[in-house]
Amino acid sequence: MAEEKRAVTMDKLVNLCKARGIIFPGSEIYGGMGNTWDYGPIGVEIKNNIKRAWWKRFVQESDNSYGIDAAILMNSRVWEASGHTTSFSDPKMDCKECKSRHRADNLIEAHSKGKVNPDVMTNEEMEAYIREHRVCCPICGKFNWTNIRTFNLMFETSRGVTDESQNKIYLRPETAQGEFVNFMNVQRTTRAKVPFGIAQIGKAFRNEITPGNFIFRTIEFEQMEHQWFCKEGTDVQYYGEFKQKAWKFLTDLNFSEEHLRFKDHDKLAHYAKCACDIQYLFPMGWSELNGIHNRTDYDLSRHQEFSGKTMQYIDPVTNEKYIPYVVEYSIGADRLMLAVLTEAYDEETLSDGETRVVLHLHPALAAYKAAVLPLQKNLSEKAEEIFKELRKHFPVTYDAAGSIGKRYRRQDEIGTPYCITIDFDTLNDGTVTVRDRDTMEQVRIHSDELAAYISQKIIF
Repeated sequence: MAEEKRAVTMDKLVNLCKARGIIFPGSEIYGGMGNTWDYGPIGVEIKNNIKRAWWKRFVQESDNSYGIDAAILMNSRVWEASGHTTSFSDPKMDCKECKSRHRADNLIEAHSKGKVNPDVMTNEEMEAYIREHRVCCPICGKFNWTNIRTFNLMFETSRGVTDESQNKIYLRPETAQGEFVNFMNVQRTTRAKVPFGIAQIGKAFRNEITPGNFIFRTIEFEQMEHQWFCKEGTDVQYYGEFKQKAWKFLTDLNFSEEHLRFKDHDKLAHYAKCACDIQYLFPMGWSELNGIHNRTDYDLSRHQEFSGKTMQYIDPVTNEKYIPYVVEYSIGADRLMLAVLTEAYDEETLSDGETRVVLHLHPALAAYKAAVLPLQKNLSEKAEEIFKELRKHFPVTYDAAGSIGKRYRRQDEIGTPYCITIDFDTLNDGTVTVRDRDTMEQVRIHSDELAAYISQKIIF
């Protein structure tokens, strides 16, 4: 698949996000902090809408699926059982010249322009590749590396009021373990029969070196995960089904299939039967957007072993006891946010030669579903009346500053799908002009019909 030339670049996205209140650099007035980002008034609404759309599709509309919200801080034994305390690490190298630290696999992938897959290489093989190809430091350009060392990615903290009573605990590096340790609780309280799913949206933290691709990979992020518990023998079927569900979710959000592709994992985790990613064509190239994994019965078996509590499901019909297999679908809310913004961004040359920047967001994801714009300030009383009525039904914004053209452009840039202009005819016959963001076509309808007209267009 050829990579097309697109209007969007990472710099354009970052600048738009900062200018329009979508995303700001974290702790900016203090000089920022290592790839952390704050969502602004527009961004928080878009991100929340992304999470709502995902929850609607994979919990509300899914057969036999249930949601939870597990604690971020968990018993340390959870991470021993999952293997994170011993094997959750990155291969890192330090430049002896400028003292910067880098992931060896990222260095190889960047140097080879994606033609070499470091996931299938050992640390020794990665070191040999870097020496043979004289992969230089991307910061200072020198070739003077330390050997690869592995660094655990989990943030450590401690619990206790005195040094003697402190116990090491971790900020969770993934949300999945919350679903696994609550398997029996959910099954018992919902009386769910296998197969069934447990879903969660929540924060996770990883102490990793990030390449600086905006919100693509950050040390603090939100995951949206769905674990499907099924009987061995049916897992391959469900793995295929979730691949298609994950794909359809994206295309239903107006993603072009030309910008998506499946990528099977070249190197499987020791517990995995099969695994793949859906990759997206980000501004920096093809990268993982979400993952689908057949995790077998590894997770529940490990928690049964380490906790001493049974994770066996008892079939109510046959009385058969077994530990279910798990098919996992995982996608980062922040990474999906970046993909949504990338997919929606466009620059259009209009008939008068002017260029407009527009976010063609699915209306369900837009921060505001409509903007109310009085043509002149002396129409504000009627405009505010309509504004207050519409916001009972969906998020609406009000803008009376500047020319109508400039106000249209502001709404285009944040992805508002409809602009409602109140003019002097509104006072006479109650009709308003509704402008469509994507086509810029305008229709005249009565203000009493606005809520119903827009509501049926913003459904996901």
